[in-house]
Amino acid sequence: MSITPESVQALLDSENFGDRLSGVNQLRQLDPAIAFTLIQAVVMDRNVRVRYAAISQISSLGEQNRPAALDLLRRSLKDPEPDVQAAAADSLGALHLTEAYDEMQALYERSPDWLVKFSIVAALGELGDRRAFDLLESALQSDNDLVKTAAIGALGELGDERAVTLLLPYVSDPDWQVRYRVTQALSHFTHAEMAAEIKSALERLSQDEYEPIAQEAKLYLGS
Repeated sequence: MSITPESVQALLDSENFGDRLSGVNQLRQLDPAIAFTLIQAVVMDRNVRVRYAAISQISSLGEQNRPAALDLLRRSLKDPEPDVQAAAADSLGALHLTEAYDEMQALYERSPDWLVKFSIVAALGELGDRRAFDLLESALQSDNDLVKTAAIGALGELGDERAVTLLLPYVSDPDWQVRYRVTQALSHFTHAEMAAEIKSALERLSQDEYEPIAQEAKLYLGS
């Protein structure tokens, strides 16, 4: 049976949440412009799994209508379910919708959920909005290692040279994942005022006992 806009719409209109979830998944096989039109009706579905699946797809479909996508994702940041909030942050980052920065910051500050915080921190790196510097500096002090590691990566992507001083102490972190992320982050600042300090840190990392870190550092050093 072929998948058509009509067949997908029938699934999305079903009383059975499994049908609606299937319909959301089948949207990937439709023309993106049609899929975006159809998905707008289910991002506020009464079932959290359906909402999550729909919001996750906005990251790829939102380019069809960025203002509409922005509105949908802003509303989803206020969803009662943390998973949906996290998915909205992911999609905002993927679409580089800096207009939602204030809402993302507010959610980060009020949410107790680590996944929400992690998704927002990661998204802020993609957004590249330098207003995020203070929030990311705060995230470095998180008790959750994943949030802290995401903050290191986001500070690198942000490209604000103030981050170099914050990142250098993590060169000797006992967690190899932190050191690996720092290696990647420092590569964004090769023309910074602290270029000598960065080069010294990368040279140290090029001798790291964990081979992928050493290789990454050598790549950036050109050796």
